[in-house]
Formats: sequence, C-alpha cells, structure tokens
Amino acid sequence: MTQIDSSDKTLALANPIKVTTVTSHVSPWFSALAYPLARYVVLPFYFGKIEVTGQENLPKNGPVILAPTHRDRWDSFMVPIAAGRDITGRDLRFMVTSDEMKGLQGWFIRRLGGFPVDIKHPGIGSIRHAIELLQARETLVIFPEGGYLSENRKYPINKLQPGLARIALQAESSQPGLGVKIVPINIDYSTSYATVGCNVRIRIGSPLQVADYYTKTESVKRSAARLTADLQEALRILQVGYDSPNPKLLAGSV
Repeated sequence: MTQIDSSDKTLALANPIKVTTVTSHVSPWFSALAYPLARYVVLPFYFGKIEVTGQENLPKNGPVILAPTHRDRWDSFMVPIAAGRDITGRDLRFMVTSDEMKGLQGWFIRRLGGFPVDIKHPGIGSIRHAIELLQARETLVIFPEGGYLSENRKYPINKLQPGLARIALQAESSQPGLGVKIVPINIDYSTSYATVGCNVRIRIGSPLQVADYYTKTESVKRSAARLTADLQEALRILQVGYDSPNPKLLAGSV
C-alpha cells in the first residue's frame, strides 16, 4: 500500500490513516469514439489551425507525468490529441479539479481516465491514486499551475504549485529506479481563451528526470522546490517559443 508524505523529513507516514478510495479508468469504447470525433470533427469545426511541435520528446514507456499549462476547458482535449494514444500508444489519466468533474463535462472526463482532486484541500486518496498510477508505469496528466482558469489566464505562466513535484518524488522514492519523467507542455491559444476560429500552438518540451532531484540527504520540500523551479523554467521557455520548420497540423489549414 502506498503511503503518503505528510512532512518535509520523510516520504512515508508512520501511521497510515483511513482515506477515501479514488480510482480511474479509461472506457475503451468511449475513448475509441471520443478522440477521433474530437480530432476530425469537433476541433476542425471550432478552431482554426492547431500546430504541435516536440512530439519526439514524448516517452513511449515508463511512468510519465504530462505537465501542461491550463487556460481553457478545451485543454483536456488538446493534451490527448497532441500526446495521447494516437501518438504514443498509451492511454492518459487526468488529475483534474473537483469542479471539472461535475455535470456533462465530468461524465466525459471520468470515461476518459479522469479523477478528481480538491485543489483547496487535496485528499490523500487522490494523491495515493496518482502515485499508484506512476508505480504502474502509466501516463498521468497534472496541470501544475493549479488554481482556477480565470486566474491562470492573467499571466503567460503562473507560479506552479508544489503538488506535482511531491507526487513525482513520492513515486520515485517508492521504487528506486522507477524512472518517472515529467514532460512540460505549453498550450497557447491565439486569444486569451479559446474562441471559435482561434489558432492553437502546442509545444512539448524535453522530459525532466525525477531521479535527478531525489536524494535521501535532502528534505522533500527542498527537492520539490528545485524540481518545481526547473519545471517552471521549462514551461517559460516553451512560452517564449521556438519555431519548428515543419509543425504538425492537427486541425484546420494553414
């Protein structure tokens, strides 16, 4: 059973407490229908041009955290279209806010591998499930900025929350040599938020190796701070941008 960090000095609880069990699953039939529908019908109808660069940076195996910027509810479709099963052969699991799991949107997200986390009071159950997914060498999507979309839109890159780094370090420490990787992803809409006809640029950066930040001689808080700072810088560089001579078009036309 996975044990969750509750201090800066240890990566395991001395006395595990009772927590609510959190699970997730990907519906094979629904994902086989939803993603092609999004790729070939919904996205081309709603958006202008969608460009993706850096897909060669996506690991094909091992535990992976995809760390995208988060400006719009469309991001939950942009990430799998740019980095999901069609590209890597791997399904994605999403850690999303409790609010995003409500209503019709929540119905979709649950069947596409989503599970909730309370951003104000993260439950141990959600954190434990995220760690167990990494231990099982799955691909997990966590939006590292946290907060609400309205707040995230105020700045190109907001200050990252430490939760992603702590989850990654906890997983890496639980199985030496696990090899957790964090892939920074910048999703940039040509408008402040997704509007009909706007263009989208998705930039995928080189993975960060979590093992490089894990050491038994350093507190979890300090290790997480270093990892979070480097992830923030990686996202900042992607936001500044790089020009690819042959960006892949996912929807629309030039």
